Amino acid sequence: MSHEIWTEKYRPQQFNEIVGQKKIIQRVESFVKENNLPHLLFSGPAGVGKTTLSLVIAKSLYGENWRQNFLELNASDNRGIDVVRNEIKNFARTKSIANIEYKTIFLDECDALTKEAQQALRRTMENYARTCRFILSCNFPSKIIDPIKSRCSICKFTPLKKEDIEKMIDRLAQKENLTINNEAKETLYDSTEGDVRKLINILQSCAATTKEITEQHIKEITQQGNTKDIQELLLLTKNKDFINARKKLSQIMLYQGLTGLDIIKAIIKELNMYDVAEEAKLTIIERCGETEFRISEGSDEYIQMEALIASIIKCS
Repeated sequence: MSHEIWTEKYRPQQFNEIVGQKKIIQRVESFVKENNLPHLLFSGPAGVGKTTLSLVIAKSLYGENWRQNFLELNASDNRGIDVVRNEIKNFARTKSIANIEYKTIFLDECDALTKEAQQALRRTMENYARTCRFILSCNFPSKIIDPIKSRCSICKFTPLKKEDIEKMIDRLAQKENLTINNEAKETLYDSTEGDVRKLINILQSCAATTKEITEQHIKEITQQGNTKDIQELLLLTKNKDFINARKKLSQIMLYQGLTGLDIIKAIIKELNMYDVAEEAKLTIIERCGETEFRISEGSDEYIQMEALIASIIKCS
């Protein structure tokens, strides 16, 4: 199931069909019903409905003419001041051809805009407010300058809750004739962390091989560590058996194909069940953070993971 098919076949056309973010949807829907849309700033993690809601706004406002009155740009691709001065300004200054007196510009990932481009965008939003409305979307609102924030109605999106993810799973399973058991749903929620985009990718990968999706299929696709293996690794560290703990680490990394970062995440998840003092757990989490940073900076992954195992043994 490609993203193009998802876009055309399943994207919601009505506000009440969007899963999650109820308070935001109610507020935005009231703006659309009154035909009085302010500048909007959508902030939140990826895959929680920011782009989908923007498209629903456009289709609700303009109907069949939404493509002529709606401009979608990705600021991470066009992040310079010239894009604001030329493409955005030229679209904003022209009048809408629909019954609504203003056009709409959707600027995705606007936290990637340079400071100079944001200053130019601020003036454009102010000068053409009568003929154009802006919907800005970002992951990190702290990177947006205050003058832009003050001109927008801010909507803070959150990762989808478990019941919302399960609704999406059931909807996709029905459309694609998939069978997904409860254990698989739990694993999907843990794997996606409220990100619907990631959910679709995982289900697409699983559905390519089987229509009956189980917990094991999802773990294989997402390269999650086997819980029993991680628990066994932690038990070896608790018993201060460094040689066998290192062998177990090698098996997990070589035969299961997990990266050091995957194992670190799995260790932190299993840490609550780890029978050591709370103070030791704090030290272990601190060591995990240091190791994650070193690996991300380019250090040898296996050596760093061995060092982490040694640190955990010292803390136990």
